[in-house]
Parts: sequence; structure tokens; C-alpha cells
Amino acid sequence: MNTTQPSSLANLLLHPFSAMAILTLAFTHSSAFAQDKMEYPTSKTVDVSDDFFGVTVNDPYRWLEQDVRKTEVDQWIKSQNGVTSQYLQSLPGREKIEARLTQLWDYEKFGTPFKEGDSYFFFKNNGLQNQSVLYRSKKIDGEATVVIDPNTWSDDGTKALGGLAFSDDGKRLAYGIQVSGSDWRTYRVLDIETGKVLDDKIEWMKFSGAAWAKDGSGFYYSRYDEPQAEQELQSINLGQKVYFHQLGQLQSEDKLIHQDPDNPEYGFGAEVTDDGRYVVLTNWVGTDDRYRILYQDLNEPDEGIKVLIDKFENEFSFIGNEGSLLYFKSDFGAPKKCILTIDLDSPDQTRTTIVPESADSMESASMVGDRLIVSYLKDAKSQIKVFDLLGKFLNEVQLPGIGTANGFGGSRDQTETFYTFSSFNRPPSSYRYDLKTGQSELVREAKVDFNPEDFVVKQVFYTSKDGTRIPMFVSHKKDLKLDGTNPTLLYGYGGFNISLSPNFSISKLQWMEMGGIYAMANLRGGGEYGKQWHKAGTKTNKQNVFDDFIAAAEFLIAENYTSPKHLAIQGRSNGGLLVGACMTQRPELYGACLPAVGVMDMLRFHKFTAGRFWVDDYGNAEKDEDEFRALLAYSPYHNIKQNIQYPPTLVSTADRDDRVVPWHSFKFAARLQQANAGPNPILIRIETKAGHGSGKPTSKIIEEVADEWAFLSKHLGLKLD
Repeated sequence: MNTTQPSSLANLLLHPFSAMAILTLAFTHSSAFAQDKMEYPTSKTVDVSDDFFGVTVNDPYRWLEQDVRKTEVDQWIKSQNGVTSQYLQSLPGREKIEARLTQLWDYEKFGTPFKEGDSYFFFKNNGLQNQSVLYRSKKIDGEATVVIDPNTWSDDGTKALGGLAFSDDGKRLAYGIQVSGSDWRTYRVLDIETGKVLDDKIEWMKFSGAAWAKDGSGFYYSRYDEPQAEQELQSINLGQKVYFHQLGQLQSEDKLIHQDPDNPEYGFGAEVTDDGRYVVLTNWVGTDDRYRILYQDLNEPDEGIKVLIDKFENEFSFIGNEGSLLYFKSDFGAPKKCILTIDLDSPDQTRTTIVPESADSMESASMVGDRLIVSYLKDAKSQIKVFDLLGKFLNEVQLPGIGTANGFGGSRDQTETFYTFSSFNRPPSSYRYDLKTGQSELVREAKVDFNPEDFVVKQVFYTSKDGTRIPMFVSHKKDLKLDGTNPTLLYGYGGFNISLSPNFSISKLQWMEMGGIYAMANLRGGGEYGKQWHKAGTKTNKQNVFDDFIAAAEFLIAENYTSPKHLAIQGRSNGGLLVGACMTQRPELYGACLPAVGVMDMLRFHKFTAGRFWVDDYGNAEKDEDEFRALLAYSPYHNIKQNIQYPPTLVSTADRDDRVVPWHSFKFAARLQQANAGPNPILIRIETKAGHGSGKPTSKIIEEVADEWAFLSKHLGLKLD
């Protein structure tokens, strides 16, 4: 079954402006290494303000919200990148860091295998390829041939594979093409046997996959209307519609399946059941797992689309079906999730709980063969349980240790599934799981140039400001002496019901190999302990997330892992907001800060691209006074204070990020540069031809990490051999 989970909006998270006079920019390229204080490109200010519930809020850098292709913003980007590049390239040890990182990165990487039709498929990267390649084999350990190699699409690796959907017989593949990291996708169709790309071309897809009809005649997909010229990276996403594409036809001839013009904020994900009988439409309105469910019985097409769940009150994530019985993962009466069924043929469409809520948070569920495979988080560590279709517990999948297991996909006619397991000190290994015997068999194991036994991974618990117990993973070299002087990197996210669990990262491995400590805190706002844990870190409760992160830093200091001058904090996207908020609230607590692609202006985020979806977590400053006051109290951009010595900071973003538009980072960096007292560098690194992170080529990733580690080495006092 081809599926696209609606919650992927959150998993992936997460403007035209013309009504102002534009002043002439004056840029300076004075030495970036002045003894007293760094000099930066001049960032002009404008007299712009907004009124929120009688409160006037100034926005002096709003001119940076213009499209990055506008001349003055483009020049500002080039000038900032010039200063940043000069500084980073001069850092001692940077070349050595990049060389070792490249060496570590150069190993064969395999994705989780999966079966479609009579063939097995998997992704493989030879080591330093910019994009992973899709392979096919008739046997799981047999000779493999290339199906799609995205590295042939561009010279610099900035075109990536952005989605896959196989026809039921495995003979045709609808695949998405992603350009320069944008969320927009163009879908093409490949005949797998001949290797021919068909003429079919579907454009302006976003937050959608493709779902094939059982007979392979075409597929369902969702798309937005084509945006106005030069607004595709900034315009708000409204009016998503569901279509059916008949193979061989032009997109303009596609059949409109469903739309809701009275509710343009609605989005839709289409799935076709394995038996081909139903099309299930998951109707979402934000990043919260609250869905309406619609469906069509393809055996009775004249009856059209019917409503099954009519209100946005609970999660109903479609898993599969057994005839008229539809299976859903849900929080209906179960904050930590359960699996229930709805019988379409019963008069009242009876709901029956099959797998009840447990003490641990249910993360995901799949239906493969005649089994339900359910993934739980037990104190943020993976735990996998197997049930029959009546909900009877059969067995637990035995995992190799503390870590994260992903995969477990498949269809109703299969008796095997595959998964990948990894941890901070354990490279990804792929396993085949036999549904009949309940046994796992190692398929592939990554070979990385390090010894896992040289490192320790442990889980600790600490107390937040209000007394809440928070888990955190800490990993480092076994022989490291905890004397309060260790350079330490603390990472967090804390939002959108997204859980952080131990997984393998070459970059984090190198950080530990260099002598650093890596810590990852499981903050409120995530999904580690169910709905209550998530909601405790949203809207007017968002400050809890920052308190949790600050408490993590204080714990690491109190337990003698590190000290403020040796401690850095890092986060991306919502995690970038986390870093921005914590460094403006407690600047004295950190020796360096790495906020990446962050949401920094909490009063205007909802006005651009996908930002409107995030009001589920953040609230809306224009519609609710309590939410406005909470947002203003922590918004990083608005809480920068004059003449405060902020920690050395490397802000990161990308010019084609249409998830968290880059002006968030532009405005934050410009204001921080202007307000900062003392010599600490405040730099912004703006990647070109890249987006929020998805599809970024290996070469760009290595360069970015090398810059970050060199920056931290310099400012945390990490001694490079």
C-alpha cells in the first residue's frame, strides 16, 4: 500500500512585502577580525510597526522579508556570506575536520529494503555520492540494478528524489523530483522493466504523495494551484485539491476528486486500500494529529465521497483494512494512542478498540500480511510489538540494544518485512523480519571507520523548572574524564509531537571522536510520552520547552560534564526557535549557539508558505491576546536586548527554504549583530540552492558540518590533535 502520513507535515517541520520606502544599502567589508568587535555588513532599519491588542511592536528589519532574488536582499546575503566565509575558512583545524569528516562519511550506506511486486528495492549511497541511488534485485541478497540515480539529474547534486509510489504489480513507479531543497515536487512515471520515463508529468505537488489505483491505470495525488510568478517560495499554501491522473493523459485533463473551496486551509492525503476497494482521504488542517476522514467505495463509484469522521478532534491515521473494517491508529479515548477499527458496513459504523492504550507512547503502526506491527517509545527508546488482526499480542521484536528501529512496511500479501536499527554509537543495520517465525535476520550492516566499543551511550533523567522529570541521552568516549571542562553539544527540538530517539550520525560521531560530549534532551512539546506531553509544550505553555532545555544545560554543568564556556546548544527548524529563545533568555549559560533554519519571528510566521499550519503548536498572535502575549514573551527576534554580550553564534539558513522562509534567520541575525556587546562573533551562514534540509547533497552537508565543528572548536576550547 502506498501511504503518505498526514503528520509528515510536522515531521518535516514546521510574503511579498512592498508597502515601505526602500533605503539605499551601504555595505562595509572592514576586517572581520577587529580586536574589540567584529564589523558586519550594514543592515539598514525601516520604520515599520504593528499593533497587537493595543501593543505596538516595531519591526525594523522587515525589508529582509522580500524575496531573496530582490537586488538589495541578494546583495545583503552575498555580503553576509562573505564575512562568514572569511571567518570560518580561517579557523584553525577546519581543513583537518573536513578531511576526517569526509573520511568517516565515505562508507556504503543502505536504506531499509522493501518489496514491491516480485522485486526487492533499496537505496544505496557508495559513500560520498550527493544523492542515494534506488536499486532493484529479484532476491534480497541478489545482484542489484539501478532503477533511479538522481546524481545524473544535476552536476551539483541539488536535484533529489522527493517521493516514491509503486503500482500494485511493482511494474511502474511514480516518483517526485525536488529542486534545490524546495517543498514543491514534480512527479514523473517510470516503466521499471524498460527503464523508460513516460510522458506523464504532474506539477505543483506539495505535502502529498501518489496512491495508485489497484489496476495501475493511474494514481491519486494532491496539489495546489500554480503560484504567481516569483512567489513560489513565499506565498501561503491554500486550496489543496485531490486529483486522479490517468496514465497517458495531460495533467490538465486529470479528474478532480475532491476539494473544499469553503475551507481553503484544508489539506488532503489520499490512500488506496491494498484490496483496491476504497480510497481513504485524510483531511488535515494543521500539524496536530487531528483529522477528518473521508472515503469512497470504488465498487460503488456513483455514491461519491462519504464522510466517516467529521470533526477535527482526534487522530485517525489509516493503517489498512480487512474488507469493510478499517484500521486506524488513534488517540480517541487514548492519549498515548491505540489501534481501533471502524466497520463501514455496520449501521452506526461501530468503533472497536483492537490494541488498547499502554503505558508507553505508540509511535506508528503498520499492517503487513495478517499482522499489526506496532512501534512504541519506552522512555524515548524503540520497542516493537506484534499483534494479530484481532489485537492479540504475539511477540516483541528483539532489538540489539538502546536505539531506534524504523521500517516495518509492506502489504497484505507479504510474509516478511524489513527494518533498520541504529543508535548513537551503532551504525544502521538492516534486518529481515519473518512474520511466521517472529525471527530477525541481519541483511546488511554498515561498515564505518570507528570502534563502537570506544563510546558510551546512557540515558539520564533531570528535573525541569516546574519539577517535571525529563529524559536525556548522553554519549561520549568511554575514557573521557568528567571534570567540567569538556566541550559539550546539547541538542533539542521540543515540538509538533515529534519524538527524538537515539540514532546514528556521522557528524555526531566525529564530534565525540574529537573529544566532545553529545547530549540530546527529550523536551516537552515532543511526542515521547503522548498527547499530554506534547500539549504541555504548545501555545501558552511553550515556555515549558525552553525551561526544559535550560534545565538540561544546568544539569550538565551541575553534574560536572561541562561548564558554561564549554557548552553549546544546537537545534534545527522548531529547534532553531528553541536555541534562539534560550540564548536570548539565558545568554550567559552558553559558550556558543547554533540555531539553524529557525522560526525566529513568532508574530508573523503564519503569513508565509507552510507557516499557517504551525498555529496548532504556536498559536496565532493576531487572533488570540493570550497567545500573542506568550509569543511576544519568547519570540527570539523580539527579545534581543541592546548591549548584551551574546554567545558566539552561527545562524544557518538557506536561500530556497520554503518551509521556514529564510527571512526569519535574516532578521534575527541582523538584529543580533546590531545589539551584541563585546567581541563574540554573530555570523549567518546562508546556503545557496538549498532548502530546509530535505534533498541536500552530501557535499553541502559535509561543508556545513565542518564549519559548525570548527566554529565550536574555536569557541568551546576543543583541542584538536
